[in-house]
Amino acid sequence: MADPAECSIKVVCRVRPMNDSELKSGSKFIAKFPKDGELILGGKNYVYDHVFKPNVTQQEVYEKAASAIVKDVLEGYNGTIFAYGQTSSGKTHTMEGVISEPNLMGIIPRIVQDIFNHIYALDENLEFHIKVSYFEIYLDRIKDLLDVSKTNLSVHEDKNRVPYVKGVTERFVSSPDEVMEVIDEGKSNRHIAVTNMNEHSSRSHSIFLINVKQENLETQQKLSGKLYLVDLAGSEKVSKTGAEGAVLEEAKNINKSLSALGNVISSLADGKVSFISSLYYFLQQ
Repeated sequence: MADPAECSIKVVCRVRPMNDSELKSGSKFIAKFPKDGELILGGKNYVYDHVFKPNVTQQEVYEKAASAIVKDVLEGYNGTIFAYGQTSSGKTHTMEGVISEPNLMGIIPRIVQDIFNHIYALDENLEFHIKVSYFEIYLDRIKDLLDVSKTNLSVHEDKNRVPYVKGVTERFVSSPDEVMEVIDEGKSNRHIAVTNMNEHSSRSHSIFLINVKQENLETQQKLSGKLYLVDLAGSEKVSKTGAEGAVLEEAKNINKSLSALGNVISSLADGKVSFISSLYYFLQQ
């Protein structure tokens, strides 16, 4: 396994630059960066494992926040990366980015490429099978993004008490390009809406699951690692987003679930938790 210091839970903060709307309204950039890992907002000091300034590149974010987990997954460990923040804060840009442009690709396409690069460089006696799933949690219902007819899937446990989504579509893939095709297909089915703060506001939590199984053909040793890549819907202030009707109901569910996430993370830190939601069930892993 990689250095334990590289494998523990990390919390990093990315501060995006102001957008056109904020610049036009005369908003001021108030974030200060006294030293690495620290951020000052409104006189309050916040400490993280790392803080990314607005001019950071997608590659730098990947190397600092995500690249170490690839080796662990290929050694049979499970891992999760998720982006959390208010609507229009840049979560989807960080997780997905612009897949067709190398410099703007986010964590998901970079991690996919990295996984295959590692596999290509490993011993020829190792046989790999990689399958992916893509689903969203919308109004606390699980919807398969690769089969839109599956709109209310349920979470179960296997014989080892590991949670899984029963009936979710699984696609075997053999190259980064095949994975990107799956991602594009799933993205086209995800719930989004226009709000005053974001023209492409995610209305659901999306989870892209990469399941890597390997076998040593000489020793018959088998390993399996799962990587959950999560793009959470953003928290919202209804007074700012102007949400109404169905979009308002979505916002209420989003805020409620994100509040529950904070409680679950605190409980996980204490070692005591009751998993009351589909999304947070997966945090056991």
